[in-house]
Amino acid sequence: MKAFIIDSYGKKTEGRIGSMPVPDIRPDEVLVQIHAAGVNLLDSKIRNGEFKLILPYQLPLVLGHDVAGVVVKTGPQVRQFKPGDEVYARSDDLRIGAFAELIAIKEDSLALKPKTLSMEEAASIPLVGLTAWQALIEQANLKKGQKVFIQAGSGGVGTFAIQLAKHIGATVATTTSTANIDLVKSLGVDIVIDYKKDDFEKILRDYDVVLNSQDGKTLDKSLQILKAGGKLISISGPPDIDFAKKIGAPWFVQFIMRLLSSGVKRKAMRRHIDYSFLFMRAHGAQLREIAALIDSGAIRPVVDKIFPFEATGEAMAYVEKGRAKGKVVIRIR
Repeated sequence: MKAFIIDSYGKKTEGRIGSMPVPDIRPDEVLVQIHAAGVNLLDSKIRNGEFKLILPYQLPLVLGHDVAGVVVKTGPQVRQFKPGDEVYARSDDLRIGAFAELIAIKEDSLALKPKTLSMEEAASIPLVGLTAWQALIEQANLKKGQKVFIQAGSGGVGTFAIQLAKHIGATVATTTSTANIDLVKSLGVDIVIDYKKDDFEKILRDYDVVLNSQDGKTLDKSLQILKAGGKLISISGPPDIDFAKKIGAPWFVQFIMRLLSSGVKRKAMRRHIDYSFLFMRAHGAQLREIAALIDSGAIRPVVDKIFPFEATGEAMAYVEKGRAKGKVVIRIR
């Protein structure tokens, strides 16, 4: 099968379109013919080697986490899916490979594609949708009437998280550039802060939840706007000891992560704030709930650009610039 392959780790690594064996499926897996794949900054970080300690992939490696396509084969233990089903998923850790013609995915990680979406739109959803769901619903337990600050509202996670928080009934604040103010307002944001003109920590007060996706300085500023008992959830780090234990990391990795997060943990504790790191995971049942919200009209996909398969490298470079409005997708079939 055709695939976008990297042969070594590094920021200067340029992937190539080449040939890879069709994946073997395990008894609890489904073989999916990929029609479209979403592009995420996570793909570039894995290529750069940033996750080698916790995700020991073997090279050559096919990148890509977001999948939309059609089931072509099922393992003997699979009961929920059959050939011909249109599905979408965030591929499993250590079994990624969405930038290809075929992929093997666990049954529990898969869901039927939202009926109202095209394959390209569906491929834009899984990673950002699951990230927002696991941050706001699982970890934050966000409630109607609470206040949440979602950074970078025009990005992939931001555009989805804003809509999910508004569906819950929360008051939502976000940061964006002047050019994207109308976009985030169209998603229902209550308070928009132009980060080029204003400092959010001087405007926002007594928030219940912050979803952090930016750098360490922004993380520190976010502590200032949370009330006692508030929750600071970061998807950009630093990873903490709870995350290390959850993934079964060896003792030395747990020690490193404890050190990395010790500073923000101390600052959070002094303010009686709960800090946690989120590295989202594949989850088919949550994708089914997300599909229902999309088909009901509560949430809509925001797709910036669709690239042809041959331009996968260009699509990744575009995402790395950090200027995409919503998601970037590769059309594979």
